[in-house]
Amino acid sequence: MTAVDALAAVDGELAELAGQFVSWLETGTRPDGMFAENVFADLSVPQWRAQAQGADATFHLREDDHPFQGKVCIEALDRTSRGFLIQFEERWEDGGQRWYCRELIHCIVSDSRITELAIYCTGDWDEAVQQRHAQQVRLLRHWP
Repeated sequence: MTAVDALAAVDGELAELAGQFVSWLETGTRPDGMFAENVFADLSVPQWRAQAQGADATFHLREDDHPFQGKVCIEALDRTSRGFLIQFEERWEDGGQRWYCRELIHCIVSDSRITELAIYCTGDWDEAVQQRHAQQVRLLRHWP
């Protein structure tokens, strides 16, 4: 599913926020007004957890450990009772390698801004991990 196709699953302010969010993930350019001033982010990766409070700290939660531009392939984008849920794969290059991760993020929205994020990430897979996974696991479903 492309970003454009996925955005059709939500409309209005949610589609706009989801589009801004994906654009930030791909380009690193911070959209004005996407996060509420006091936004709270809770990130879970394998064997670690980090949190941030405030827009600048939330941007830095990603930017400090993952400043790379890449390509986001949205697998699902759904409206929730409090915002939207986005599931995606991300690929980027760094240090001569192609990297991969998969994420599921619940964005809570109030007053047309993201006020809370619950982020679940596989962690960053280098080429060796991707190759080992391809050799040892047969996935039944693939997204483009």
